[in-house]
Amino acid sequence: MAVFALALVGCGIGGGAKGESDLASDALNRGLKAHNAGNLAEARTAYFETLFHDRTNKFAYFNLGQIAQTEKKNAIAEGYYRSALEADPRFGPALFNLAIIRNDLGFKQEAADLYRRDIQADPNNAAAYFNLALILRELGQTAEANQMFARAQQLDPRLVPPPAPSPTARPSPTR
Repeated sequence: MAVFALALVGCGIGGGAKGESDLASDALNRGLKAHNAGNLAEARTAYFETLFHDRTNKFAYFNLGQIAQTEKKNAIAEGYYRSALEADPRFGPALFNLAIIRNDLGFKQEAADLYRRDIQADPNNAAAYFNLALILRELGQTAEANQMFARAQQLDPRLVPPPAPSPTARPSPTR
C-alpha cells in the first residue's frame, strides 16, 4: 500500500499526500515550537513522532536529550545523544552535551576526547576549548590546558580561565 501511495504521488495523482520526510519535518517543527515555548511534554511527543517518520533524525534525538538533561535524567539524555551521534558522528551539539554528562560522571578522559571531536567538527567553538581546558587542568595537563584556554579566549574574550588551583600543601619532613 505504501508503494502504491508513493507511486501515485510520483505520478502527480494524489499530490496532496505528504511523504515520510515531510511528516518528519512537520513533527520536528512542532516539537521545536513547543520546546521553545517550554511545553516539554508536547515537544517530546512531537520529537517521537519525528523519529517514527525518520528513525535517524539527529535533531529529534538531540532535542530529546536536551529535555532529559534538563530534567536531570542524564542516563536517558546520554542515550539520546549517542543516538544522534550514530546518525551523524560529527554532530557538535551532541558531542558537547555528551561530554558534559560524561565529565559530570567522572569520565574525564572520555569527556576530553568528546570535546576534541567537537572541536574537530567546529574549530570555532570557544566553549568546547574552554571546557576541554578545564578537564585538561584537572588531568594535570597544564601546558595543553593553557593552550586551550588561550584559544577559547581568542575566540570569545569573555571566557576567562578561573585561577589555577593551588598545589596541595605537603607537610615538611621533621626529625
